[in-house]
Amino acid sequence: MRNYTLTEARNQHGKVFDQAAVEPILLTKQSRPSHVIMSFDTYKRLIERLTKLEDMALGKAAEAALSQSQMVGTKTFVETLNQLANGET
Repeated sequence: MRNYTLTEARNQHGKVFDQAAVEPILLTKQSRPSHVIMSFDTYKRLIERLTKLEDMALGKAAEAALSQSQMVGTKTFVETLNQLANGET
């Protein structure tokens, strides 16, 4: 990832945005990370990937909680959820 100071980004905005179309650009202020510029497509892929990872993590947590559950009717509940998920109900 390339980096530019905020001043460099202001003075060379065309170059910075052209580069951001290829890879994310880190902007720094007083030698510290400040902002990241990236193309919309890169941002969209990032958000989609994060959403998938969150879904996977939540699914695993739900499976773990369910497998440890001592709730009465758990089997019926799970079967009903599976039927709903498969469009059978």
